[in-house]
Amino acid sequence: MRSRSNSGVRLDGYARLVQRTILCHQNPVTGLLSAGTDHKDAWVRDNIYSILAVWGLGMAYRKNADRDEDKAKAYELEQNVVKLMRGLLQCMMRQVDKVEKFKCTQSTKDCLHAKYNSATCATVVGDDQWGHLQVDATSLYLLFLAQMTASGLRIIFTLDEVTFIQNLVFYIEAAYKVADYGIWERGDKTNQGIPELNASSVGMAKAALEAIDELDLFGAHGGHKSVIHVLPDEVEHCQSILYSMLPRASTSKEIDAGLLSIISYPAFAVEDLNLVNVTKSEIISKLQGRYGCCRFLRDGYKTPREDPSRLHYDPAELKLFENIECEWPVFWTYFLIDGIFNEDKIQVQEYREALEGILIREKNGIVLMPELYAVPPEKVEEEYENPHTVDRVPVGKLPHLWGQSLYILSCLLAEGFLAAGEIDPLNRRFSTGFKPDVVVQVTVLAESNQIKDLLQDHGINVQSIADIYPLRVQPARILSNLYTMLGRNKNMKLSGRPHRHIGVLGTSKLYMIRNQIFTFTPQFTDQHHFYLALDNQMIVEMLKTELAYLTSCWRMTGRPTLTFPITHTMLVDDGTDIHPAVLATIRKLEDGYFGGARVKIGKLSEFLTTSFHTHLSFLDPDCDVKLFDDPNEGRDSPDSEYGGYPADFCERESQDELDQYINDILQSTALKSYLPPTSKTANQPPVFSANHSTKEILSIMAKTKGLEVPAVSMSLPTKVLNRHRKSLNLVDNPHFFETKDCENVSRLPKDAHGDLDCRRLVEQLKECPTLHDQADILYILHILKGADWDTELDGQCGITVHCLLNELYRKAGLNQEWGLIRYISGILKKRLEVLAEACTDLLSHHKQLTVGLPPEPREKIITTPLPPEELTDLIYEASGQDISIAVLTQEIIMYLAMYVRSQPSLFVEMLRLRIGLIIQVMATELARSLKCSGEEASESLMNLSPFDMKNLLHHILSGKEFGVERSLRPVDSSSSSPAISIHEMGHSGATKTERSGITKLKSELKQRGSTPSSPISTSPTRSNGETSWGDRKGQWLRRRRLDGAINRVPVGFYEKVWKILQKCHGLSIDGYVLPSSTTREMTPCEIKFAVHVESVLNHVPQPEYRQLLVEAILVLTFLSDVEVNSIGGIIHVDRIVHMANDLFLQELKSFGATGSILEKDVATGICHFFYDSAPSGAYGTMTYLTKAIIIYLHDFLPSTGCAMQ
Repeated sequence: MRSRSNSGVRLDGYARLVQRTILCHQNPVTGLLSAGTDHKDAWVRDNIYSILAVWGLGMAYRKNADRDEDKAKAYELEQNVVKLMRGLLQCMMRQVDKVEKFKCTQSTKDCLHAKYNSATCATVVGDDQWGHLQVDATSLYLLFLAQMTASGLRIIFTLDEVTFIQNLVFYIEAAYKVADYGIWERGDKTNQGIPELNASSVGMAKAALEAIDELDLFGAHGGHKSVIHVLPDEVEHCQSILYSMLPRASTSKEIDAGLLSIISYPAFAVEDLNLVNVTKSEIISKLQGRYGCCRFLRDGYKTPREDPSRLHYDPAELKLFENIECEWPVFWTYFLIDGIFNEDKIQVQEYREALEGILIREKNGIVLMPELYAVPPEKVEEEYENPHTVDRVPVGKLPHLWGQSLYILSCLLAEGFLAAGEIDPLNRRFSTGFKPDVVVQVTVLAESNQIKDLLQDHGINVQSIADIYPLRVQPARILSNLYTMLGRNKNMKLSGRPHRHIGVLGTSKLYMIRNQIFTFTPQFTDQHHFYLALDNQMIVEMLKTELAYLTSCWRMTGRPTLTFPITHTMLVDDGTDIHPAVLATIRKLEDGYFGGARVKIGKLSEFLTTSFHTHLSFLDPDCDVKLFDDPNEGRDSPDSEYGGYPADFCERESQDELDQYINDILQSTALKSYLPPTSKTANQPPVFSANHSTKEILSIMAKTKGLEVPAVSMSLPTKVLNRHRKSLNLVDNPHFFETKDCENVSRLPKDAHGDLDCRRLVEQLKECPTLHDQADILYILHILKGADWDTELDGQCGITVHCLLNELYRKAGLNQEWGLIRYISGILKKRLEVLAEACTDLLSHHKQLTVGLPPEPREKIITTPLPPEELTDLIYEASGQDISIAVLTQEIIMYLAMYVRSQPSLFVEMLRLRIGLIIQVMATELARSLKCSGEEASESLMNLSPFDMKNLLHHILSGKEFGVERSLRPVDSSSSSPAISIHEMGHSGATKTERSGITKLKSELKQRGSTPSSPISTSPTRSNGETSWGDRKGQWLRRRRLDGAINRVPVGFYEKVWKILQKCHGLSIDGYVLPSSTTREMTPCEIKFAVHVESVLNHVPQPEYRQLLVEAILVLTFLSDVEVNSIGGIIHVDRIVHMANDLFLQELKSFGATGSILEKDVATGICHFFYDSAPSGAYGTMTYLTKAIIIYLHDFLPSTGCAMQ
């Protein structure tokens, strides 16, 4: 027998170590590893990490085999790995019903468990007794399933298992909008079971999705049925959310050592090298100690100050754990492996030596990795005084299997038994490599030959949809429908992919379906879902955004191909020409650059060779997918109204099953015309009189809910009907309704019992002078009878209220009557498909959202991502009676998300975006610019086109001045509302003296002299006093109003508040106290702290008053730098503001001011002119606030003369 080589002997040594420390815990029946001898539970995450050493050792034996026994040894070790991976698969497959539920609910109660019984694969604790939702654990399983399969292991045996894994992909693909408990199973660090969005979960999910995409789970022995499909947009969402979070780990953790697993081995989820380095250096500077790294700041786990008798911490207790957090050696193994992957010899050397110093050696030469090192209880005070000086003791499990396994793996790599590529066969380690430039291929297609000819007249040659046959074109929602077939399995009751929106990366590939090539038009051109696609300027804007997105995010081979359809809705009103915005866009595309993206325009047939093709093999005839399983199931996508591209079906006699299926989806949404045209007969009294129709509708609504309603006043702040939008006033304080002409009530038809006669209402549809009146009638029917009530219009059956509303929606769309479109969208409860994504985008950029108009019980706060249905319900609930506000809220959330991605600088120092207030501010701004009443402004706001709405929002966020012009509508338009366009103003800045305003005031007073001053009202409708003030009047009031409404604070404001709280007992703001104890729970840079301060400020209803309070607090924070230990008990900020206001008034009176200039705001008692003073300057608000603070804190300040400065 050959003598054993040196390397063979060393390998045998590692094999002995693995056997004695890891495999001895493996259950012979299930293959799962229990956490220790006394602990029988098997954690999913720990099991996967613990088996990596066995997997690596098996490959090392196979590679360095001296003799046959080594090959046998390699096989034996590999089968141990397969057994464990299949054991975990067993556990999860037993919970298949949870996977099915979670796809839709994303609820913490419907998720896979985090730990199982190692002997039986059964669950160990109840659904709500543990933080089970840990997306990173499920993702880690899929990532290593992919890596191990690629390395040659056979883990998945049957097609049922393949479908289950495909459903696990759907389970994790929404990771970017799921708040979970994260890698430490704790959620929020107070350990009270509050889930949060975790960067480590999002990153791990992104890595798993990329790794398993297009992978054959049967390895070399498989066919197309065993391939896993992932949609590229879901990966991209995870990536963008991850980038917006890092280096922060979650809302409550500003940094977390667990992020090492996603910026380096095993996930390599971050492609931006700078971001990787920033995160790494944050971990080293804030968390690294002498024995490893802390998990996160103020982590109480196993510290001497932790109370082991309870699971949660009291918020103020967290301060006790500062500087004595336990240190975990496992993180050093990550740094060691990272050094090997980066070929950084110094890093490898450094961490190997560090690890040698903390490992525990037993007599028989076995080295053990302890779980963590803690400060001994008797030395806690010493460690508080001088952090990192006390010698710590090992605590917790010995060995810690996760750390032990990664330690052995790092040794095998460092000693050259394994190459980096062997434990990363899918080459994830190259993710930070160079990316070539992307050229987007664009095909413009005309919907019909008429449109093709119109384009020809402008010298633009395009093909029509019929011309490109046999290539097929369909709208994106067909692709969504086809994807619902993926992963269906009757035996396991799995329904396939949930009906989710498909993004532009998904529609920029070509698809092979049953030997035909399909291209899909992007979702933003599909008018079915939400009304943004009805606005041509908006379509152009979105095309720009999507092209830029494709250039930055395309990762696949080949070039992206975007199909842009020119449809009949892109024609000018009378259908004789193409909309100018669309024409200009096509011309720009022909130049080769559009919106910062490189584009190449051409025919679809020319792009076939350079595009990326995906074969949807699960739709092949030999697969088990039945397109028509059950005539009622999954056929109708939600929210559909009318068809696709009929030209795509031309010249085809025999339609196969697929064509029939597509045709059916389009049919179910095709156009049908039943609504009678609006009648133009003169002198026809309107169906409703403006005064009481709303009141009646509200009482009808209340009656249907079984409530009695007083006939006189309904104290709801907004009215329902849109035609009488005069009632919705977002600007002034909402008043009660006034009810006059009660005899007019008889206008609505009643039956014998005095209830509404719905059949006669249906007949009245024919007598309506405007579309608005028809909408009102349909709304009443919708409330009383529901959407599916058959109106039997003109004696035909099957014409439901829903049908008629859809048709009305389309008519309003053709007339571009935006107010009506929003109103009907509200009745139909339409939902923006990307609403949940938009929400998550804002949340992951560390913003919080509130919906509904303030104050708080009505205003709902959104702090973690919610499932789409829940989100929509919340918005409709918060909007109360006003359905149009609910629709507008969704629209604004989407624009905010577009801006937070493209121009994050607009949102600096804004934490909570209050959509209701933003809508109010938009209305106020319109009222100010148009010099009209609140009702008119609110109506104008509702009638803005989406493109103008987005611009108005941008002006408000950026604080730019803008102008509004009324433009006349064409005479034939049936809309009563004025059309408005918004444009930017030049920069006409004020001079310094003008800004301070008070010098001007002096001259005003002299001029007026004896004349009684005319009252100057602060409501946006100004009196004639306007002209003499010049344009600058109201400028600072407006600035404060805007900043207060969008919650903008000065840079570094929250950190300064944290400092001041350490010097006093608390700040009282408008009756609410912000106690100093919050600094004991939260660190200064923590988002949670900022949000806490913010929520106290949000109790203040008037935005301008809130902004003055912020200014006062800012002046106060300058004191935190003064050498004063304490500045008193609770500081009443409102008192300071009122004192400043009184000082200001005294000074005004000393100049001889009288009358309206001294007028105070009724609600807050602050002088209007004080609101409108600039902050700086001799007479600025800051001057008076400083004086007020000095008087208020007189006793605490040093008595030297310079205090005043």
